[in-house]
Amino acid sequence: MESSGRALQPPPRGAEAHQGAWRFTAPALDTSVPQVRHAVRDLIRRQRAPVSPEILDGLLLIVSELVTNSVRHAALLSPRLGVEVSLGDGWVRVAVEDGHPYRPKALASDPAEEHLGGRGLLLVKAVVAESGGACDVEPTATGGKIIWAALPLLAA
Repeated sequence: MESSGRALQPPPRGAEAHQGAWRFTAPALDTSVPQVRHAVRDLIRRQRAPVSPEILDGLLLIVSELVTNSVRHAALLSPRLGVEVSLGDGWVRVAVEDGHPYRPKALASDPAEEHLGGRGLLLVKAVVAESGGACDVEPTATGGKIIWAALPLLAA
């Protein structure tokens, strides 16, 4: 993984020391899924962000699902993916960027088609909704997409 993992700006006076944004890239390979998840977990711990255990577990699940989706569905057009972690006043946001133009949609849950996969975004939406967060998919200027999720630092 390549990292430009430094805070973009020092926190403003009076801001919490954990605040900032960090970005790194990883190859679109299956092995990147646990590596990215561990990197996000380690970053949050290193920054001493006041993230509740429930929110951290949900965030790491979201990271795994979003990176897995990029690896499985975008690797052909996007051999690298970007990950950004932002810590703000009361929230944490993770974004995964790839160069594939397809905007994924969460599939309806049909137990008869479970073998086809496609449940990751439903899981992401459920974790986000349960925590009181937000998520979306946005196009990039280069024709790819960014899928992001933001969660409160503490469980609701």
